[in-house]
Order: sequence, then C-alpha cells, then structure tokens
Amino acid sequence: MDQGQSKNLQLEQNQKEKPMSLIMKVVVTGFFGGVFWSLLGYFAYTFHFTELSPNMILLSWAAGDWKYGRLGNFLAIFLIGILSILAAFVYYAFFRKMEGIWPGLVYGLALWAFIFFVLNPLFPNLQPVAKLNRDTVITTICLYILYGVFIGYSISFEAAEHERQKQSAAINE
Repeated sequence: MDQGQSKNLQLEQNQKEKPMSLIMKVVVTGFFGGVFWSLLGYFAYTFHFTELSPNMILLSWAAGDWKYGRLGNFLAIFLIGILSILAAFVYYAFFRKMEGIWPGLVYGLALWAFIFFVLNPLFPNLQPVAKLNRDTVITTICLYILYGVFIGYSISFEAAEHERQKQSAAINE
C-alpha cells in the first residue's frame, strides 16, 4: 500500500459519523415504539390478558381470513408502527419541551381515550368500552400509558439534547 492509500484510510477512519437529525429520531422512536408496544399487546392477547389483538386495525377494511392469523397480526403490528410515527410527530409538535414522565403518561391515556371512544366507530369489531371486560380495559390502558411514556420521554430527551448541542455549538463559535 502506498502512502496516498494509507493516508486516505486514516482520513476515513478519523471521520465522524454525522449524527441523526432530531426529526429522524422522532421517526425511529415512533416506529419502534409502535412495533414494540403493539407486539407486547399481541403477547397480552395470546396469553388472554386482553380480548383485542393488533389485527383489530385490519378487520374493518381487509378482505380474507388471513387477517385473523399470525400474518394479519404481524402486518397490523407493522402498520401500527407506521401510524405510531404520526403519534410521535404529534407529541413532538405539541409537547416536546415538557420533561418528565407525566406528560407521556397523560399522552398515552389521551391516545387510549381517542382510539377507544372517538375512533371506535371505525372498528366494527371493537365493542364500546362499557362492554369490554375489565382485563381488556386495564391491559390496554397500561399498554397505552407505557407507550405514551416511551414516546414522551424519548422525544423530550432528544429535543432537550438537541437544544443543549445547539447552545454548546453557539457558545463555541
């Protein structure tokens, strides 16, 4: 290897990776949060903690029996991950400056109420909350609270870190 090639390799090794943008972190957090917590919801359904499975979002518009099996649930988990990006952006837009666990907890409860009360007519197989069994209500509320805390805490932390880095860069200039 000649000196030019070894110098190029050294330069490549010394280059720092460009950090992920805050918006991209919101996308990743939203997708991961949606997939992780809906996968946990699927396990809760499998072990009979809840009578609702993630495929609930497919039942009103997808044709065929495939939506009732594992394929339907895993596709629904992926779709929930995609929809969760939207929920993460809502949190980012309105609540990113709120720190701590409580804003995320309230956000999770608000999402649960929005889905189970406001969007209930979009899901024909979803009974009204008053007709759901107590285990289902408690399990889904807990999952939504945990999801909200995850989204809220992650986004608030990343937004605060981004602000600190901007202020540090401004001071160093």
